[in-house]
Amino acid sequence: MLTTTIRAHAKINLSLDVLYRRVDGYHELESIMQSLALHDLVTLTANPDAEVRTLNPTQLIRVTVDNPEVPSDEENIAFNAAKILMRRSGNYMPLQIAIAKNIPVEAGLAGGSSNAAAVLWGLNQLWKLGLTPAELGEIGQKIGADVPFCLQGGTALVGGIGEKVTSVPSKCKDFGVILVKPTFGISTAEVYRSLDLKKVVHPNTLEILDAVVAGDLAGICANLGNVLESVTLPQYQTLVEIKEALLQAGAQGVLQTGSGPTIFGLTSDLEQAQGIAKKLEGKYPTVIATTFWGKGQETA
Repeated sequence: MLTTTIRAHAKINLSLDVLYRRVDGYHELESIMQSLALHDLVTLTANPDAEVRTLNPTQLIRVTVDNPEVPSDEENIAFNAAKILMRRSGNYMPLQIAIAKNIPVEAGLAGGSSNAAAVLWGLNQLWKLGLTPAELGEIGQKIGADVPFCLQGGTALVGGIGEKVTSVPSKCKDFGVILVKPTFGISTAEVYRSLDLKKVVHPNTLEILDAVVAGDLAGICANLGNVLESVTLPQYQTLVEIKEALLQAGAQGVLQTGSGPTIFGLTSDLEQAQGIAKKLEGKYPTVIATTFWGKGQETA
């Protein structure tokens, strides 16, 4: 048996700008993404000695998840990642993927994308494929927009539809983060369909970038921006209330991550984040205190 367990880290968007709608129907993005200490555990177990009578990955791959909200069939993008890499490498063998979820589901935190990235990253090691980060990123972008970033992790400037990932040197590793997710989910596709780029206020990505490089929390908080809030905040008063509650509880800056519905608050350290989280527990169904993290995937 071959086995490995990977920590698959969540992410937030410190900025999310949509520059224009492309001719292919996708949107050209510009975002600063940040990995979090919060992570799922993805365990891969392959049996290279098993007798195999099929070259159909669907019959060889099995996914188990400890959260009933997450599919365990081909609708799970971690399953899809394994299928693509199995076909590409020719390693047709029974493969078990066990996912222990800590990242909230459908939250804008890239939980699914991070799981898919963990499968690509882990199988590349387990099967000794020798794929470069660039090659893994090319595979990842075919699976999901956030997968290339989740493969690299840390702090990065992300462009295109998510495939352009440029690592950013950061002094922000100890900053605290409070994540607050309401009961409802939000359709990413619907948010983008409703986005009116003529009415949005674009974030100053360069200002945030400078603040991140300098480790300037005040500068980051002063320039946080996500154009998708122009769609979600008018539609969901709860998100406005969460942002206000985080600020009143002591967060120095607040923003929606991705297309939502999770709102995050920033503090100077984990202890402050934990104190704010305690104030909000019970008021909202999901409240998590965590920190910035320097990696997207790592062996557990």
